[in-house]
Amino acid sequence: MLADAEHTDPPQELVRLRSELEAATRQLVESYKMASLGRLVTGIAHEISTPVGSILSNNAVLLRSLDTLRTLLAESSGDSPPHLAKAREIVNTLRSLAAVDRLACERIASLVPGLKTFARTEETELRRADLNQILRNTLALAQAQFRSRISVETDLGALPEAECYPQSLHQVFLNLLTNAGEAIEGQGKVTVRTRLEGDHVHVSIADTGSGIKPEHRSRIFSPGFTTKPVGLGAGLGLSICAQIVVDRHGGAIDFETESGVGTTFHIRIPVAHPRSWNV
Repeated sequence: MLADAEHTDPPQELVRLRSELEAATRQLVESYKMASLGRLVTGIAHEISTPVGSILSNNAVLLRSLDTLRTLLAESSGDSPPHLAKAREIVNTLRSLAAVDRLACERIASLVPGLKTFARTEETELRRADLNQILRNTLALAQAQFRSRISVETDLGALPEAECYPQSLHQVFLNLLTNAGEAIEGQGKVTVRTRLEGDHVHVSIADTGSGIKPEHRSRIFSPGFTTKPVGLGAGLGLSICAQIVVDRHGGAIDFETESGVGTTFHIRIPVAHPRSWNV
């Protein structure tokens, strides 16, 4: 009788273990996301501080110019064309500065959607989302790290909205783009393409880096494996990418690589999520 009382029903035990595993996985994903965000901060701070500095500098010039313009217009009359000519010159300068400020503001604004998406807590419900837009938002963050060292080429095809967890895919794309940039020494290029292939969206992210060494290729999706120096890589990025793509979305992730030429990762996400999967 005591043995029966101590005995745990196998299905209930399986449910409990699975629940604990999913909770641990979510915590691991969230921890990795915060670590990734920390690595982005330096690049993003540079991207924001540069245009903000431009806006502040231009604003000082604008205020001085407006004061001068006000004085000139107050002193101007119908028979004083030199003052009017100077006023017109100042107006043209102000228009030019305003155009520069607008570009600076747009540069800052382009970072905001990606940051807001990345900062959200883990999603629990599926949503329909435009994967091209997710990629654009992610690229805005990644380019804060790339700067002028790496050029980015995009070839985004027409796509239907996919049923997915947008924040999770944002994390996948950001990790792959960051890895692509780190694989390139010196100048290089990252190319991002999307295509609709049957009932799947195919996303490819290619770099002109050094490629993946043959002895590493079979292990890159293994938890804990990293080729980065101690302190720079936890070996979680690609294994989490695979878990998000395959387990959460019923998709597929693979790669092709050539030493000295570069690597291309292929991500395929079903347009309609396989709801029969337990995600």
